Amino acid sequence: MAKIVTFGEIMLRLSPPGYRRFIQADSFDVIYGGGEANVAVSLANYGHHSCYVTKLPKHEIGQSAINSLRKLGVDTSYIARGGERIGIYYLEHGASMRPSKVIYDRANSSIATAEETDFDFDAIFKDADWFHFTGITPALSKKSALVLEEALKVAKKYKVTVSCDLNYRKKLWTEKEAQAVMTRLMQYVDVCIGNEEDADKCLGFKPQGTDVTSGKLSLEGYKGIFKAMMEKFNFRFVATTLRESYSASDNGWSALIYDGQEFYHSKKYDIRIVDRVGGGDSFASGLIHGLLTKDNFQAALEFAVGASALKHTIFGDYNLVSAEEVENLIKGDASGRVQR
Repeated sequence: MAKIVTFGEIMLRLSPPGYRRFIQADSFDVIYGGGEANVAVSLANYGHHSCYVTKLPKHEIGQSAINSLRKLGVDTSYIARGGERIGIYYLEHGASMRPSKVIYDRANSSIATAEETDFDFDAIFKDADWFHFTGITPALSKKSALVLEEALKVAKKYKVTVSCDLNYRKKLWTEKEAQAVMTRLMQYVDVCIGNEEDADKCLGFKPQGTDVTSGKLSLEGYKGIFKAMMEKFNFRFVATTLRESYSASDNGWSALIYDGQEFYHSKKYDIRIVDRVGGGDSFASGLIHGLLTKDNFQAALEFAVGASALKHTIFGDYNLVSAEEVENLIKGDASGRVQR
């Protein structure tokens, strides 16, 4: 299997139990997660040498975050220690027509204040096959964006394939800031992943005929922006999840990938959501695994969308499924019957 490196911020997630609102909570469930960490866990589950790179404080909470990765098979040997704090986010789970809510408390976290000298990128990438990051990491701070760009330069020096999940977060930066940074970073990217909002806010490409609030999607609109994105940035592949949001509890879920010649559209799943956090990350990790191990793009895409459909049924940020479970779903076993 491949050596895959991911780089970003892992956070402490605090959620009211069940579907309680923040104002009802007198306790919180404790979970760790974050875009690139979620990807690292999935890829370890699929049998890859999955390496997660970040910086965390030396105290026990930082160690607990590392332990959450180690116990799931992620290589944490490249994680730097130091800084003042771990980022925190509070999550209130939505239900039916009530949306989920996120409150960030992540300013000046250890990774946001990290320096290039905290990481030996030559050692990290010299034998790596793939590098994955998200648009969340450069949004954390100007320092984070600079450290990430240095990592990308070294990764390309060693001819490592690079994927990016655009992941626009309006609570972290503006559209103008995002486009200034992300368009510069795209020169290093081989595989670009992003939904309709990400493509619009991060890169300035808006699909026609799509309205995320109504759940209306237009495949033709996506095809147009995929072609334009590939022409501008010379990506090898462009992919997106296609979420039809009927409510906070029920979504339609499929995906699309373009290789510069053909478009591939996956099977659609109707999913009842347990926890949608990490859904996009589980798609990204499934796509990476699929592109590395499958014989064709359609098979790679089906693995990715199947893996991410299953993630929506799992509480927490991490997608705790095996490749075998994903393959069983793809083959048609979606009954949910008890396995005895």
